[in-house]
Amino acid sequence: MALLQIAEPGLSTAPHQHRRAIGIDLGTTHSLVASVLSGTPTVLPDAAGEALLPSVVRYLERGASAGAGELVVGLPARAAQDGDPLNTIASVKRLMGRRLTDLSAAESAAYQLADTPGMVSIETAAGRKSPVQVSADILKVLRDRAEAALGGEVSGAVITVPAYFDDAQRQATKDAAQMAGLNVLRLLNEPTAAAIAYGLDRGSEGIFAVYDLGGGTFDISILRFSRGIFEVLATGGDSTLGGDDFDRAIVGWLAERCADDAQAPRDRRLLLTQARAAKERLSLADSTRVECTLCSGCRVDRRIARADFEALAAPLVDRTLGPVRAALRDAGVAAASLDGVILVGGSTRMPIVRRAVAEFFGQTPRTDLDPDQVVALGAAMQADVLAGNRAGDPWLLLDVCPLSLGLETMGGLVERIIPRNSVLPTARAQEFTTFKDGQIAMQLHVVQGERELAAESRSLAQFTLRSIPPMPAGAARVRVTFQIDADGLLSVSAVEQSSGAQAQVEVRPTYGLGDQEVARMLADGIGKSQSDAQARMLREAQVDARRLLDATEAALAADGHELLSPPERAEIASALGDLVEALNDPVDAATLRLFSDRLNGATTEFAARRMNAGIQRALAGVSVDAI
Repeated sequence: MALLQIAEPGLSTAPHQHRRAIGIDLGTTHSLVASVLSGTPTVLPDAAGEALLPSVVRYLERGASAGAGELVVGLPARAAQDGDPLNTIASVKRLMGRRLTDLSAAESAAYQLADTPGMVSIETAAGRKSPVQVSADILKVLRDRAEAALGGEVSGAVITVPAYFDDAQRQATKDAAQMAGLNVLRLLNEPTAAAIAYGLDRGSEGIFAVYDLGGGTFDISILRFSRGIFEVLATGGDSTLGGDDFDRAIVGWLAERCADDAQAPRDRRLLLTQARAAKERLSLADSTRVECTLCSGCRVDRRIARADFEALAAPLVDRTLGPVRAALRDAGVAAASLDGVILVGGSTRMPIVRRAVAEFFGQTPRTDLDPDQVVALGAAMQADVLAGNRAGDPWLLLDVCPLSLGLETMGGLVERIIPRNSVLPTARAQEFTTFKDGQIAMQLHVVQGERELAAESRSLAQFTLRSIPPMPAGAARVRVTFQIDADGLLSVSAVEQSSGAQAQVEVRPTYGLGDQEVARMLADGIGKSQSDAQARMLREAQVDARRLLDATEAALAADGHELLSPPERAEIASALGDLVEALNDPVDAATLRLFSDRLNGATTEFAARRMNAGIQRALAGVSVDAI
């Protein structure tokens, strides 16, 4: 019998051939690509030997000579920032999956933005560009660099994303990679990638914290390493906090004397460039001098001491510690019990950050791997495994989802299907039923967050299950299944059990979470738990009351005149009216339940008579022997 040679889709059919797989750290400030060469993860430099690619793209008018045509990426683009700020796009990662209303005033002022459907777009000399397109242009350069270094086309890539990127931001990143011609093997959380690099390279075991402060995002992950198993216990962070915010703090300090003259885009960009350079110098020096002249002629010439900068930076560093405390609480571990703390991201080079982390955890954080490179190195190691270059998986990676996922139910309540910090990939199902008699369709609203009410949660998607057989309320059985893949992307399906009617949706939300919204969701979920519980009890009481009203009115219409005397009908009508009035007035749950109990009491005898009458009708003309 002949044997077929098989391979994974997109990979080589030659089982002995080393597949060219890469890991890419698509960063806010810098991006880089790495691969495993001769068993060692290695960052791949460009032709000039530079490992870091500035995440900056400059778009030129059609026909302009720019070597590559209409755009330049990396160092040449960064060099043109001050002179052409509106067409030179930096920190695009902070725009991924976000709308104009999600952005801060400083972020909105950086470019000419358009609030296009889906996410914000940027007006440039080469036309309107989405953050996905800009990211794709950066990824194309990294792909070309990898193919030149490895001597051929890459078979697949692992792309890293902040742990606190939501579903829209992850999908936007995956779309950008595919637009750049990359086969995405997996989206990997940045702190997890760093943990892989440290855990495997150093053979560590125990519980570690990964503190990742990059150019645009902050992540904290608590992980357990044990015998090749990487388990993420909890994750947290702030998707709009990073080195850019420290730069803006310095800009505000620099522009104090000529704030009215620093509104032009070129001046804002010039001040940001000067601020970033000053911040980097202050990591090594006690003070530095900033000198520049704005377009208005206003001269900026100030000496800033490290103490001055740290006073500006302290509130931002404090902001990182809130998510750290929450992640430790979720993981059920104390800061003092950790076996180590790993620093990731270029912004962790700031002395104030290192001191704050050391003081909080009570130990010196680990920095033995380059914080700029460690994420790409871990991604390359994961890509090497997924491409099949190792004999068997040398480790098991267990990541988690950052926020709870669920459905809106009657009364605007949230029924959580997948709790936050559930291990990925995962699939969970739950049964729901109809609210009205004869209901033949059901609208399903998928939400994300930690609040009890759907209105306070993030809306992800809506879809409709149709062709439900008409049945009495509560008789239909609709099984809803949530599935999250290894990339953290969600799909939801619903099936009516008796008929097999089904519907499903791949959740592709049209925009990402706004400023501090993820952190707010968690903070609100904890800080407003008591008010949420009261609101939930009231909504549940309202749903029960409406169900009771519908059932009572239907019963009265069917048998009220036949089975009730006029005084009995009047008593039930009075209880009905009081309950309707209570539903329309802002009463609490306890009061509403009192009126519901009164109506229940008034209809108890009526319900018994209806049951007896139903039995008599069913048995009419039937012999005892037949029974």
